[in-house]
Amino acid sequence: QVQLVESGGGSVEAGGSLTLSCVVSGYQLGKFCMGWFRQIPGKEREGVAVVCGAEGRTNAADSVKGRFTASQDIDKNTVYLQMNNLMPEDTGMYYCAASRNSYGGWWFRAQYYVDWGRGTQVTVSS
Repeated sequence: QVQLVESGGGSVEAGGSLTLSCVVSGYQLGKFCMGWFRQIPGKEREGVAVVCGAEGRTNAADSVKGRFTASQDIDKNTVYLQMNNLMPEDTGMYYCAASRNSYGGWWFRAQYYVDWGRGTQVTVSS
């Protein structure tokens, strides 16, 4: 049984940084893609970053590119989302998710992810 547990959310001022963690169990990290998503009430879940495969290939949404970076530590069974220069529009619930696919143009689409954590809240004040 796959379990994903996020942590590291909190409240920060604009311009601040946070690092989210997602501890993974029951799933082989480094084989497929692990995604980070966020959701704001009333809006669709948005893919923000991904880390894939043993080589740790990454990508990020245009809205966060240059500010957010996904990474993984296979030995610790943990994926991370480093978030810098946070903005109020980054506020939302952040989720990690596990796929069964290698990297591709689908990475930001929630329907390609099988397992989800419960999320961690990020609040950015202006």
